[in-house]
Amino acid sequence: MSEAYLSRGVSAEKTDVHNAVKTLDKGVFKGAFCTLMPDPTGNEEYCSAMHADGAGTKSSLAYIKFKETGDYTAFSDIAQDSMVMNLDDLLCVGATEGFIMSNTIGRNAHRVDGKAIANVIKGYSAFVEKMRKYGVDITMCGGETADVGDLVQTLIVDSTFFVRMRRDHVINCDNIKAGDVIVGFASSGQAVYEDKYNAGMGSNGLTAARHLLLSHEYASKYPETFSNTIPDAQVYCGNYKFTDILPGTNVTVGDAILSPTRTYAPIVKEILEAKREAVHGMVHCTGGGQVKCKNFGIGLHYIKDNLFDVPPLFKAIGENSDVGTAEMYRIFNMGHRLEVFCSPEDADFMIKTAEKYGVEAKVVGRVEASDTGVNKVTIKHNGEEFNY
Repeated sequence: MSEAYLSRGVSAEKTDVHNAVKTLDKGVFKGAFCTLMPDPTGNEEYCSAMHADGAGTKSSLAYIKFKETGDYTAFSDIAQDSMVMNLDDLLCVGATEGFIMSNTIGRNAHRVDGKAIANVIKGYSAFVEKMRKYGVDITMCGGETADVGDLVQTLIVDSTFFVRMRRDHVINCDNIKAGDVIVGFASSGQAVYEDKYNAGMGSNGLTAARHLLLSHEYASKYPETFSNTIPDAQVYCGNYKFTDILPGTNVTVGDAILSPTRTYAPIVKEILEAKREAVHGMVHCTGGGQVKCKNFGIGLHYIKDNLFDVPPLFKAIGENSDVGTAEMYRIFNMGHRLEVFCSPEDADFMIKTAEKYGVEAKVVGRVEASDTGVNKVTIKHNGEEFNY
């Protein structure tokens, strides 16, 4: 693991966390992307899931945008980040409707005022309304806003989702098999349900992205946006100001990193309604980036040798950092954040469905049997090969 990444207090694959929870109950479908538990009503034809996640340190960047510009809208956008990190994980087990959501906001009230909180709530509601237009129903059932200034320097925006679904609708990654292809769905561009260009960041790797890209001037201006356990040389050590234009785009560096996490819910809903049986597995490439799939399936070798061109945001991070290419693929999604595993003859349907929504998709690789019996990933891109 790159020292440049670990020195900022984060772990790409969270190995220590996975070790801490490895003995916990894996649920009724042990190979599923999310833990699925028995139905709370006792109906054996159903199962349920409860999932918690959030916008992570993206909220620190939203805070900087507000302080620099007086613009509260970034607080609305991180509400979408918080929701999508839950919603799209649950898509990967085949859930597409009947979501119930609660939110948890922790803030330092000396720095984050009521108008900022109102914009977070507005962001939650706006995303719910947008998804409803595409048949993805999410019910908000309240939440908690806590003033925890002793613990939080700016704010934390988290969500918890609950969903109940038929067991025969579950997508179980244990069904991924040698001979499958990997269909990747782009993380950047502009989907028909997005209001602006999306640079593809999502809500993973934000600690690395903002420190590697943004100028050290933000360290003295906003010491509340980073941990004092990080060495000074690792804090905001990039070449860009927040308002500089990101090379290769017409958006600022700050807004590129803040791009709201793209949901694939409308696309996945249409795919599953038409050809659920064709989907052998789905992986949301969040923590662990392009290596995330290694945690799923049995005795498989995932070979990704036809990846998307690296979007401008990730190019800028790579060109302005000491994080090597192998680690970039472990930290960031690098161009696609959802993978569907299916038979080759079904790939075209997946791709065309995504394109209807303005999202580029293509076969990025294939699945073979692992020669060691242990899951592994090989990434081939621009003449380089990386093995994990």
